[in-house]
Amino acid sequence: MTELSSYHRVTADAYDAVAVLYAELVHNSLDALPLDRAVLAAFAETVRAAGPGLVAELGCGPGYLTAHLRELGLDAFGVDLSPVMIDLARKTYPDLRFEVGSMDALDLADGRLQGIVSWYSVIHTPPQSVPQYFAEFRRVLAPDGTLLLAFFESEGEPTTAFDHKVTTAYRWPVDDLAGLAGEAGFTEVGRMLREPCEGERFRRGHLLMRTGK
Repeated sequence: MTELSSYHRVTADAYDAVAVLYAELVHNSLDALPLDRAVLAAFAETVRAAGPGLVAELGCGPGYLTAHLRELGLDAFGVDLSPVMIDLARKTYPDLRFEVGSMDALDLADGRLQGIVSWYSVIHTPPQSVPQYFAEFRRVLAPDGTLLLAFFESEGEPTTAFDHKVTTAYRWPVDDLAGLAGEAGFTEVGRMLREPCEGERFRRGHLLMRTGK
């Protein structure tokens, strides 16, 4: 992996420090989130309809969602900045592939992927840098590829930084994030907003996008 920028390093170090606790907290988190599971199922069905191909979970953390994507019938692997997270993922799911890497500089050929899941993983990216992430997602996705974004929605406010428990993160207006993805060459298929569940602070946003028109 190439040398990390300052905000990449801050994010990687922050997740390294909490990796074990984080993994314990999230490993079965989808069990209580039926709407989130429904969005992931819709993503998987859209990918499968386009034909076989690789799916990357970018910002995979300890790997629980990558494993869920496999359960949905996808050929999935995970990428994360945090070496400690990747070590945990490899130990927990030894039959899955996990790599240390940055979402904005993927070691993948153009058009290599059939799908990408970015599950609360661009949230720590400074807003001015998000377009380069979307451009990289577009580069590595096939012409009929699918992108699923999950993020914290800003609930009528502009893009806003907040005190995420690990490191600074941003809440986004869903239209703004969809617009940036559109500028990178994605077309919106659908969106889902849900209200906070018990223990959550903010509304959650989900965007399902396709490459091309």
